[in-house]
Order: sequence, then C-alpha cells, then structure tokens
Amino acid sequence: MPKKPRQGSPSDESTLADDFRSALPPILLLTAIFFFNFLARIIMAPLLPEIRGDFHLDHSGAGRFFLLLSCGYFMALLGSGYMASRIAHRRVIVLSCAGTGLALLGIALAQEVAWIYAGLLGLGLAAGVYLPSGIASITDRVPARHWGKALAIHELAPNSAFLLAPLLVEALLGYLNWRHGLMLLGAATLVLAGVFRWRGQGADYCGELPDLQAMAAMAAKPALWRMMLLFSIGIAGTLGVYSMLPLYLVSEHGFERQWANNLLACSRVGALGAAWLGGWASDRFGPAATMRIVFLFSGLLIVVLGGTSGAAMIAVVFGQPILAVCFFPAGFSMLSAISSRGTQNITISITIPMAFLIGGGGMPLFLGRMGDAGAFGPAFMLIGAVTVMAALLTVGLPRS
Repeated sequence: MPKKPRQGSPSDESTLADDFRSALPPILLLTAIFFFNFLARIIMAPLLPEIRGDFHLDHSGAGRFFLLLSCGYFMALLGSGYMASRIAHRRVIVLSCAGTGLALLGIALAQEVAWIYAGLLGLGLAAGVYLPSGIASITDRVPARHWGKALAIHELAPNSAFLLAPLLVEALLGYLNWRHGLMLLGAATLVLAGVFRWRGQGADYCGELPDLQAMAAMAAKPALWRMMLLFSIGIAGTLGVYSMLPLYLVSEHGFERQWANNLLACSRVGALGAAWLGGWASDRFGPAATMRIVFLFSGLLIVVLGGTSGAAMIAVVFGQPILAVCFFPAGFSMLSAISSRGTQNITISITIPMAFLIGGGGMPLFLGRMGDAGAFGPAFMLIGAVTVMAALLTVGLPRS
C-alpha cells in the first residue's frame, strides 16, 4: 500500500504549485481589470499638455481635472460598501469596468470642457467601486495559503500603469489624437468588462453592510486623523506629483511633450520594486521610523524639484518616486497597529478616501493655481517643505 506523502514532501509542494497555477487565470483577469481601472485614472496626466492646448485651459483648469476625478473616487469608495451589500461583488466588478469604459468614451467625445469635467467625475465614480470587490473576489477564488502571492500579482497593476501610461500615450499620439486614444482605451475596457461577464470568476455573494457604530468609534481616535493627514501627504508625493509633473516640465522648463512623458515613464522603473524596500524597512525599523525617513528625504527632493533645473532636476525626477512609494507599506502597517482586531478594513475605509481627495485632487489643483500665478516651482517647494514637516507627525505613533 503506498505511503501517504509527508508534509513538506515533493508531492505536497507539487500539489501546492498546482493549486496556485489553477488559480492564476482568475487572478490575471482581475489584475488586467485593475490595470485598466488605474490606467484610466492616471492617463490624463501625460495627455494633459495636449488637452490643455485644445481647450485653452490655464493651469488651474488642468488641475481641476484631478480634483473632480478624486471627488468621484472619494464618493465611490465611501459608497462601495453599501453597493456591494446589495449587488454581488462579481456584478460590481462588471459595472465598474463597463462604467469606466463608458466614461472614457464620454470624455473623448466631449466638445466643451464642462462635459470633460462631468466625465471625469463619472470616471472616478465608476473606477472607485472596483477595489473592495476585486480584493473580495481574489480571496474568495484563491486558497488562503496563496493570498499573499495573489495580492502581490494584483498589485503589479497600478505600478505597471504608472510606468506604461506615458509610453502608451506617446505610442498612440504618434498615429492618433488624444480623443481617439481615449476611445481606444474606453473600447478595450468595455471589451474586458464583457470578457469578465462571460468568463470571469468573481465572488458571487454580497458584502456586509458597513457598521456605522464601529466607524464612529474608530473616527474618535486622534491617531486615525493623524494617519489621514500622513496618507494625504504620502499620496500627494506620489500621485499628486505624477499628475502635474508633465505639465510642469513642458510649461515651465520648455520640455517637448514626448521627452517629458518618456522621462516620467523611465522615472517609475525604479519605483516598481521600491514598495518591497519600504516593507522591509517597516519590518526592520518599525513603520513610524520608516515614515519619518521617507517624509524627510522625499520632501527635500520635492523642494529641489521646484527650485532647480537641468541635470539636478532630472536626477530628482528619478529619485523622488523611489522614496515616496516606500511610505505605503509602513503606512498600512501603522493603520493596522492603531486598529483593534477586526477593524482594519473600517480604518482603511475612513482614511483612504479623504486622503485620496486631498493628496490626489486638492494638491494638483493647488499646483495649477500657483502655476497660473507664476509660482509653479515655488508651489512644489512649499509642498516639499510641508512633507518634511510631516515627519514630526510620526513622533508618538506606535513603534510596531
């Protein structure tokens, strides 16, 4: 009679590998949806010089793009729990993907800037409901022992989108105008929604209705509001800087659009693996110390970005994102540290929407208005100084 394989034997390892391989198709399809979801939200940054020229927008009008997108995303994140409590997660993903594609088509067809603003608000609303249902679908379809690997693959989507968005824009603008490029992206997103509706494997159950009492209890913690401010500054140093950097390079430093977008793409290569560095530092030195170091040096580099030109500025464009993304592993670790057991998701649902609205929407608008006042560079320097001072807010937070 054959012996049962021992734990950790080659047969066991082969079974685990087979389990993960069988789970890869749903993971990869959800990762593709997340990639298009994130790409749709950041594609406006490398397209901004073209759209701004067509509609004769000032810097403030361009910065308002990201504020409206962030407002829609903010409202969607707040309402996603209520939506998922009535509609199965799988259907939420289909609706989010299809809505994102339709919003992109609407923006591409807009003849007045007011309709672009409305389309961006709708884009934020459609894209914002995906993430909670996407994560729920991965953990539902993938065995628990593979969750870490599955979520790591899923998180490749936003990092890849940061890298590829400027390159895709330049490739498309070589043959099409910005409207046709957005139409192509919108059509591809709609096709992906159809593929997931037809073949996708998502969670076929509804989520729990948000617990307002638990949310109120968490909101009463002073550390939560401190972390909300820190996340706002952390998002400002990544997404906020990314959003306005092409316009800054073109309008203030005389860069060609192609050169600015290629520089933006290349600067994100080093940031792809930086999150792992941030996670290691958080485990080794503690999340509070890691955040303190990140804010101090990332802020100094943003000050240099606004106050220099030439080779020094280009070096900062490459170095600052690597430091900035190290914030997030430590930041999420700290959110877990200040939460009681079982309330981490509530803490995140309170913190992230407001931080995204401030850092991803308010900061680009501020930069745009300062740019109209002839102070684009000093605005970056001011944001860098605030980032440096934010290091003080980490004092007194739990060490682990």
